[in-house]
Amino acid sequence: MERILQDLKVNIHNNIYLKDPESSNLGKKIVEFSILLIDEIGFDSFTFKKLGEKIGSNESSIYRYFENKHKLLLYLTSWYWGWLEYQLVFTTNSISDPSEKLRKTIEIVTRTTKEDSSFSHINEVLLNKIVINEYSKSYLTKEVDKENKEGYFSIYKRLVNRIKDVILEVDIRYPFPTSLASTITEGALHQHFLKDHFSSLTDCDEKTTPTIYFIDLVFNSLNNQKNG
Repeated sequence: MERILQDLKVNIHNNIYLKDPESSNLGKKIVEFSILLIDEIGFDSFTFKKLGEKIGSNESSIYRYFENKHKLLLYLTSWYWGWLEYQLVFTTNSISDPSEKLRKTIEIVTRTTKEDSSFSHINEVLLNKIVINEYSKSYLTKEVDKENKEGYFSIYKRLVNRIKDVILEVDIRYPFPTSLASTITEGALHQHFLKDHFSSLTDCDEKTTPTIYFIDLVFNSLNNQKNG
């Protein structure tokens, strides 16, 4: 899988960027250091001026790649979901047992991210932290319906639908597969956030991971449906 991922290019909706950052060294530098800077100071305090100072480039050069920082956040989060989707597809492709495939799917979507050496300009560990802390800011906007129609969230939605399909492989009669799939995906971010910031509001900790919780939640939901 590592050799395949080295050749991976996540196809992000081209309306999100003005110029593909993967097409130049400066573009890759913008992506690399935006991750570092957003992790350091948070998305609200992040500006293209500060990023330009960080990379030793004019602020105007960043605007040649992204219209604004909202579009940059959409790019970063889309890349993350695409990277996660590829891991899910390649890891579960050879698993024939539906229950085992679902367990592995939940593990991939909910586990703590480890750095992937396949992408030298992207720190996946820090990007995962940004997704946990900032992803909701990419869609909690007045423009969300318009951007959704234009396909800005297509990778995220495709990932959720893949999870839904795996759930249906385990139980084709389960009536809420899409809701359960989106609960796993979004809920994993929330549980990681609670674990790091509001530990009294979750049972997840260093021993009880979000993965353990969601495997229990999903299979109990499916088993209760069968027994009902």
